[in-house]
Amino acid sequence: MARGKTKMRRIENATSRQVTFSKRRKGLLKKAYELSVLCEAEVAVIIFSQNGKLYEFSSNSEIRKTIDRYRRSTNVDTYQLCGRYILHLKQETMDMERKIELLEVSQQKLSGQCLGSCSINEIQEIGDQLEQSLSSIRKRKAQLFNDQIQQLQAKERHLKEENAKLLAKFLANPWQSTAHPRAAAINSRSSRGTDVETGLFIGLPES
Repeated sequence: MARGKTKMRRIENATSRQVTFSKRRKGLLKKAYELSVLCEAEVAVIIFSQNGKLYEFSSNSEIRKTIDRYRRSTNVDTYQLCGRYILHLKQETMDMERKIELLEVSQQKLSGQCLGSCSINEIQEIGDQLEQSLSSIRKRKAQLFNDQIQQLQAKERHLKEENAKLLAKFLANPWQSTAHPRAAAINSRSSRGTDVETGLFIGLPES
């Protein structure tokens, strides 16, 4: 009779869990022993139960020797990885330094410096780059000016609309202007000016 496949999940029943642990622990240690004998492999197994009890197996006389060998092996691998990573960083640094040097030389040439070693074709290429840059700058400058003009025109239209509203409001209620102190002062000065004008005449004085 074939045995059913066991699902890989925690066994909830404590008794069944302990029985399964005991059986599989013995099977694991047995497999480790068989591997060490059949293949002459150095094998070490460390197991801690749920209660913290230690079980171990080592094909060597002492399991500590196998652990020390493992540590030495992993340290060597770590050093090798670090060495390769450091070499990779050094290579990237050298590449970045060359790129920065080329950019600095290009910037100097664009500013009119270090042109003595340039050929005619290189100078022509530099001139074309400057023309393209100047064209882009002029386009951007024109765009900014147009944006500013549009903003000023919009502001002008807004002010005209406000003035038109105020004028319409004044024409609709002209009597309100006399209630304002400033308007009353203007009206007073205008009336006094009218009186003075009526007192003037042209001609010889009466005898």
